[in-house]
Amino acid sequence: MGAREDIDLVQRGYDAFGAGDMDTLRGLFAEDAVWHLGGSGGLSGDKQGLDAIIAYFGELFTRSEGTIKVDLDDLIGGDNHTVGFQRVHAQRNGAAIDQRAVIVFALKDGKVSEVYEFPEDTAKAADFWS
Repeated sequence: MGAREDIDLVQRGYDAFGAGDMDTLRGLFAEDAVWHLGGSGGLSGDKQGLDAIIAYFGELFTRSEGTIKVDLDDLIGGDNHTVGFQRVHAQRNGAAIDQRAVIVFALKDGKVSEVYEFPEDTAKAADFWS
């Protein structure tokens, strides 16, 4: 696949996440995909495999009581990676988060194979989601 096709696939993922469509998301990730989230919060660490990634998404919806919203600012495609610039909004336990993040997607054979998530403020994100 080329950069345009990779961007389109990642865009479908953002659209599916926004709609809470986990079935579509399942079809976009490789079975052995890995999602990396740095930091020290309760959601930090590697999510190994498709089921762990989908569980992570579910946890975001659960912890935010369904209020999580991701606004995609831009997608940039390259030969090896597609990069999403986004803003995350959510509410939880009377607190709110409104933070930018960068997500780097590696695609292989038409599926997302590896993801690196970089929140703007890892300490703030860790505190909010923990």
